Amino acid sequence: MKREISAGCVIYRIAGGNVMVVLIRPKDRDAWALPKGLVEQGEAPEAAAERESREETGLSGRIIEKIDTIKYTYAAKWENPPQRVFKIVTFFLMQCTSGDAGDHDREVEAVEWRPIEDAIAEARYSTEKQILRKARSLLQKLHSDVNSKPGKPADNEKRS
Repeated sequence: MKREISAGCVIYRIAGGNVMVVLIRPKDRDAWALPKGLVEQGEAPEAAAERESREETGLSGRIIEKIDTIKYTYAAKWENPPQRVFKIVTFFLMQCTSGDAGDHDREVEAVEWRPIEDAIAEARYSTEKQILRKARSLLQKLHSDVNSKPGKPADNEKRS
């Protein structure tokens, strides 16, 4: 079985007293997910998470801390012949400091800011829902003065 090591981020910002996080919709997939990608040889997981997040979302930020590591298998149906892949992904909490969500790469069809509770509900993969729940707990400790409940985003909160 092939093995992949990846890293990704839960990118957040505080908007109108609410915690907002980014979800991406990869091209040719009907799924909302967290930005992530392969760690290159010699690259630190934190650096890979920042790079992949910037490439897939157009956003940059500051890593606050590690959230957790998830492990799963998937079928790489595009391989000939198709093969099973064992994937390990380490996720980090990243505070957005700059960028434009419209400036994402071609692998991604859409990038949207969502209230964290909505993101948990809309994320496609159960392991990523768990990462978002852990991020919510960390954010409640870091920003006890903000609301992590659903909120109505401003008109400019959703960007494709």
